[in-house]
Amino acid sequence: YAILFFSKNIRSIVRNIYRGKPIDRSDQPAKRWGNVFRIALGQSKMVDRPISGILHIIVYVGFVVINIELIEIILDGLLGTHRLFAPYMGSMYNVLIATFEVFAALVLISVVIFWLRRNAIKIKRFWKPELKGWPKKDADYILYFELISAIRATLCVRHRDCLIPLAQIRLLPMSRGPVLRLDSMAGKIP
Repeated sequence: YAILFFSKNIRSIVRNIYRGKPIDRSDQPAKRWGNVFRIALGQSKMVDRPISGILHIIVYVGFVVINIELIEIILDGLLGTHRLFAPYMGSMYNVLIATFEVFAALVLISVVIFWLRRNAIKIKRFWKPELKGWPKKDADYILYFELISAIRATLCVRHRDCLIPLAQIRLLPMSRGPVLRLDSMAGKIP
């Protein structure tokens, strides 16, 4: 069923793309590319409100940075290696891992603040009639899945084994860096 559903959606997207009419967009290429980077990639509308803008930027950049680490995790799994890039990057590897962990923690904090702003503080614009029902549930589902992803990234980026009970996780001494580690993998962490 999944393949059928996926192919139906792809056909619908392709059909909608072909409904478009050709238009000359070769004028003002610098301005157009500037808009792409500012609006699409830079999320410029998010900075209109400073608090939510900063939180959105943290979440946006955090997930991009964290997903870079996922490339190594996937390659480690496919190739049967552990920390594939560490020998090639030297001490820079530890700096990058620490950066991933800091961003994972910042994303976690930001998502909790988002949830509190939306559901506990009850900011007026989130309680308008047009945002009730499906839009509110949609936003809550997104925050929930971001929260789960951030918790998972915060606890699992360093040790790559996320299916172990939380009771096996302990904090390393600060001399080794402020990271979480699984006791069962203590011998595997350099």
